[in-house]
Amino acid sequence: QVQLVESGGGLVQAGGSLRLSCAASGRTFVNYAMGWFRQAPGRERELIAVINRSGGSTYYADSVKGRFTISRDNAKNTVYLQMNSLKPEDTAVYYCAATLGYKRAVRNEYDYWGQGTQVTVAS
Repeated sequence: QVQLVESGGGLVQAGGSLRLSCAASGRTFVNYAMGWFRQAPGRERELIAVINRSGGSTYYADSVKGRFTISRDNAKNTVYLQMNSLKPEDTAVYYCAATLGYKRAVRNEYDYWGQGTQVTVAS
């Protein structure tokens, strides 16, 4: 069982950058693969990035590939999403989530969710 809290969202101009953080509770963070999702009003939730337990394998949705980078610091129980070259279409609530295994993560099978943080990109 794990609790997740996102932070770092806000309002930025198109072309700008933000770094989101997701802090996990407990001492078993290293056991979880982690994912970042986003959801805009009236749209489906979208899986945008995944990282495995060690940080050696990652996955990105085509919509963010080359612009976003997922990373983790297991000593700090934290996963990050560095977002560069932001576009208005990136505007959404961003969620982090945890699951036991990289294969489950890329299949969009998650067990624990944070509450989300709002990212708004102005044109």
